[in-house]
Amino acid sequence: MGHKVHPKIFRMGELWTWDSRWFRSKNKFAESLELDHKIRVYLKKELKGSSVDSIKIEMSPRDVTITILTGKPGMIIGRGGAGIEELRKKIQSKFFKTSKDKQIRVNVLELGNPSLSSTVIAEQMAMDLEKRMPFRRVLKGTIERAQRAGALGIKVAVSGRLNGAEIARREWLTWGKVPLATIRSDIDFALGEAHTIYGAIGIKVWVYKGERFGRKDRFVDEAKEKSFSK
Repeated sequence: MGHKVHPKIFRMGELWTWDSRWFRSKNKFAESLELDHKIRVYLKKELKGSSVDSIKIEMSPRDVTITILTGKPGMIIGRGGAGIEELRKKIQSKFFKTSKDKQIRVNVLELGNPSLSSTVIAEQMAMDLEKRMPFRRVLKGTIERAQRAGALGIKVAVSGRLNGAEIARREWLTWGKVPLATIRSDIDFALGEAHTIYGAIGIKVWVYKGERFGRKDRFVDEAKEKSFSK
């Protein structure tokens, strides 16, 4: 009987590095993990539509540094940095109201090729499905864009009440090769969800970018040199 494993966690330590960098003693670990998760959920909701690929959180006793890798940095930064400053203040008041001595820093990095990011692709598919576009057109358009961007393989799947059907089902399309069992394969995987009037539609995206040897820090390898911090 087969076992499904998350493609990123399967390669963690070999190809990928962690997006969270902090250390806590045993009695503080659960509290810090919950805070890390809440910040990520809040930012993904607050920055919906900004093509956010990844969020890195680094915590020390006095500093918290949040790095956002996005395909549309201008939407987050705002005019003259007003948007990123407002975001920093919201994070401070919502999560660190009792710890005013903590220094909150927010960095924004521009993603080099958003068309090869599975997270950005899943977000775009969700937006298209919520606009009532036919799911087959969404799947075909997604694969065509990934082909033009230089992907070696892609698989996209949607499940739910597709096009408003009475019975939920799962449909998928693939192009190229997606070797999930090969550890050195650079597979970018993401989950998404589209909220339609017929209910939620689940989205899965696998993007194969070729073989890789050595660890990959996407905040270094996939980001452009330009960055903005506040």
